[in-house]
Amino acid sequence: MSERRRRAPANKSRRRAPANRSRVLIGAGVAVAAAAGLAVALWPSGDGGTSGGPSQRTSAASANRTAAPTPTRSYPLSKTPRTIPAVRDHTPARGPGWRPSPGGRVVVADKGLADEGRLLAGEIGLTYGGDGKPRAGDVELKLDDSGAGPESYTLTVRNGRVTVSGPGQPGVFYGTRTLKQEVHGGATAPEGVVRDKPAKPRRGFMIDIARKPFTADWIEDRVRELGDLKYNELGLHFSDDQGFRIESDSHPEIVSSNHLSKAQVKKIVDLAASRHITVVPEIDSPGHLGAVIAAHPDLQLRNTQGTATRGAIDISKPASADIVDDLLNEYAGLFPGRYWHLGGDEYQALTVSDPQASFPQLATAARKRYGSGATVADLTTGWLNDRAEVMRGHDRTPRAWNDGFFRGGKAQADKDLEVAYWTGKEIGAREPAAYLGEGHKLINYNDEYLYYVLGQPQTFVYPTGQRIYEQWTPLVVRGTKPVPAKYDSQILGGVLAVWCDLANAQTQDQVAAGIRMPLRATVQKLWDPDTPPLSWTEFRKLADRLG
Repeated sequence: MSERRRRAPANKSRRRAPANRSRVLIGAGVAVAAAAGLAVALWPSGDGGTSGGPSQRTSAASANRTAAPTPTRSYPLSKTPRTIPAVRDHTPARGPGWRPSPGGRVVVADKGLADEGRLLAGEIGLTYGGDGKPRAGDVELKLDDSGAGPESYTLTVRNGRVTVSGPGQPGVFYGTRTLKQEVHGGATAPEGVVRDKPAKPRRGFMIDIARKPFTADWIEDRVRELGDLKYNELGLHFSDDQGFRIESDSHPEIVSSNHLSKAQVKKIVDLAASRHITVVPEIDSPGHLGAVIAAHPDLQLRNTQGTATRGAIDISKPASADIVDDLLNEYAGLFPGRYWHLGGDEYQALTVSDPQASFPQLATAARKRYGSGATVADLTTGWLNDRAEVMRGHDRTPRAWNDGFFRGGKAQADKDLEVAYWTGKEIGAREPAAYLGEGHKLINYNDEYLYYVLGQPQTFVYPTGQRIYEQWTPLVVRGTKPVPAKYDSQILGGVLAVWCDLANAQTQDQVAAGIRMPLRATVQKLWDPDTPPLSWTEFRKLADRLG
């Protein structure tokens, strides 16, 4: 965030004409001294230069006073490329730039970049040349030891070829995304050097496939779109009251008829990995388990009158923990990524006026575990911590929704639990600063800006992207008010989320069209939260041009 875009350096290549030359005509890079009848080449400077220094040029002119040298083209300083997200730093230079041409190749200096090289070559119409030596017209991918972070990269266009380098494979991949956008539609990558890196390490998109099934092909298309936009997380909320959407070996009885096979999910995960995207699964508990309860009604939470609580599992029963842990352990093998979403939100036992009186079995279990005075909220916190411990056994970093964290009490949420902050609209909701002040790291899911809720129930409105682009930053976690800047390093990033509350309100193709600009606006502000270089109108036109 401390980086700023550089001003284009002043053009230092044009020198004042000698006093004895009365008139200079400049055209196509040639200065004609009319009074002396002498033609002098005006050479480009900087990275685009092809001549020797000033003394060499003077000697050459003196030796050929009777014959004008061949004119040499002079290029203006290049302009910063227009990409989504915008590059954060570009040093312009003089030169023709670069575009793919017949015979051009993508070569790699490090064999670990072969996948990135093959992908880029196929996308821009070049041949993949393996670890061959770069030549004119080529693109070279390589790792360096710049130490700027694994997602940083440098893209250099010079002397008729392109070099993309970075300290990690993700950064080199992002450099190829920039190059792909630069040459889109036959355009030319500008001469000069791009130095780029994201402001936030977590840039995500989440899709609720539990309430509305989406096809594997549709999800794969989103993965490709996310990769080109430099996102690095895809969240899959695949278990809820309305459905359980991924094949299960441990509990096939809970799986909805319309679901993804494990083979399909593995293909999605592998495709995402090839784009340096981590798939973050979510099995929400102890609420939102209606699909599990439908197959195991004995586990449903009931109050003193025997009334069932929708979607809520009875966490006083050991069998409830057993089935959820079975699922967590099973899917840890299918989703090998570093992060895991445990849910934890909207447990309906805590929405009544007196949870202890309404659910005495939960109150009894709480006192047994935490002692006299323990509450249902304590037992719920213990449930979340227990599930987090299961996932730590698989070397995962757990996260949970902010309304799964409770103030006070005898049990506290584990400090390593990341807070997925989505709303502050519920009664008694804590401000984001409360979680940050406790030392938690936070991911911004602000439902005021980043929620695309099918059917627009309650107060939700489909985001167009413009409000995100013009008003939102990662510091705006709740409503429209930013948290203090001192917490910036604890805010890891943000996620645009699609929720399918009214599943039939839109088709999956309508969803793809509806999220197109919000996705682009969100990643722009996660890559660089400063005021964007383009107006919204210009940004939208750029998105249309890039496709």
